Amino acid sequence: MEKLMKPAEYAKELGISRQAVYAKIKRGILTAKNVDGKLYIVVDNRNKAEETAVKTDTAKPKPARATASASQSRAKEYEFLLAAKDETISVLKGTVKDLKKSNKQISTTLKGEIDLLKEAFHEMRNLYVLQLEHKEQEAIEVISEEESVEIVEEKWVSVKKFFKKIGITKEKQQEKMMKRLKKAHKSGEEYLMKEEGKLKVNLNKNYRELLK
Repeated sequence: MEKLMKPAEYAKELGISRQAVYAKIKRGILTAKNVDGKLYIVVDNRNKAEETAVKTDTAKPKPARATASASQSRAKEYEFLLAAKDETISVLKGTVKDLKKSNKQISTTLKGEIDLLKEAFHEMRNLYVLQLEHKEQEAIEVISEEESVEIVEEKWVSVKKFFKKIGITKEKQQEKMMKRLKKAHKSGEEYLMKEEGKLKVNLNKNYRELLK
């Protein structure tokens, strides 16, 4: 009649590690069953009784004439323990090898993702720089001498339209620019004038110095 034991119980009773028990199952030395999703060792009761008897006899004091037999029994037990130790070491080596392989794969994957993030960051930064340059070109018109000669009529606009023309939308920037405009008007700059108490800007004049 067979009996089922958990791998941990079986290992404890024989004095070996659980890894050694799993190694024996893998090699076909031990028979195992899967019951309700759990693994059990199939133990023969007759063999179990013999193992128990060997342990009991070993624990009892032997007569002098049985010393040779006891020594042989101990030698077999030592051989069994050494074999179990070798199996345990073999299993542990395999586990360490698998872990090293997994860690290497994880490191490679992480390195690839970090490289992709770096590339994406550089591309975004380049796009941002291009956008800034484009806005600056739209905000500041370089009026050449030939273009100024062709201008016949002066074009005066309000400060609000001037800000919109050069792309100044934030309130703080507008306040800062307004201070510059007032100071420039007091200095007598020709591209500024007051009409009905309101400051106006001549777009046909060169106001690049004001934007620096």
